[in-house]
Amino acid sequence: MSKCVVILSGGPDSVTSAYWAKEKGYEVHALTFNYSQKAQVEIEHASEITGILKIPHKLIDLRNLNGIYEGVTSLVDESLEVTNEFTNPIIVPFRNGVFLAVTVAYADGIGADLVIYGAHLGDEEFYPDCRREFYEAFEKAARLGTAKDITITSPLRHLRKSGVLQEAVKLGVPLEKTWSCYLQGPTHCGECESCNNRKRAFAEAGITDPTKYEV
Repeated sequence: MSKCVVILSGGPDSVTSAYWAKEKGYEVHALTFNYSQKAQVEIEHASEITGILKIPHKLIDLRNLNGIYEGVTSLVDESLEVTNEFTNPIIVPFRNGVFLAVTVAYADGIGADLVIYGAHLGDEEFYPDCRREFYEAFEKAARLGTAKDITITSPLRHLRKSGVLQEAVKLGVPLEKTWSCYLQGPTHCGECESCNNRKRAFAEAGITDPTKYEV
């Protein structure tokens, strides 16, 4: 059985990617990153999902990245407002590049030849490190750096957020256990950009939203 490593944030995109890999018969391993994000609760959701899937899970401590991201991104810096629509401070600079580098190292160590993250078509407009050109270039670097035929991809790359949710339903993903909010729980705030994006995607997908929102 081939091994793969999934970057698992606890959100519907990464969770659907993990379920996809499991359904395809991979031996799935999951990595979750603590980079001092405000929404620490997403880590708990990621852990719960790996328990349901019965897959190995490692939490990687990158909290010192707050020294880089303070004053830059509202997802880390408490002094920056998390807005209800997309703004540049929502971007965490090169986050996927950092995560992919660590994940490739782990994949190489355990003999996995596939690295998966949950980038989808709707992300490409705003996030450079979710674009196919980016992860294909990163794959080339990973192969040069490991001398292994490691593949980096997203099974959701052709889907918008609503399509991801439809795929999640097909795969039996417990969407009520996923976390999207940029803020700490216990429930989704219902007002941040990510919550609004989640609400909109459920409506577009024609799926009943099981999420509990404060607003």
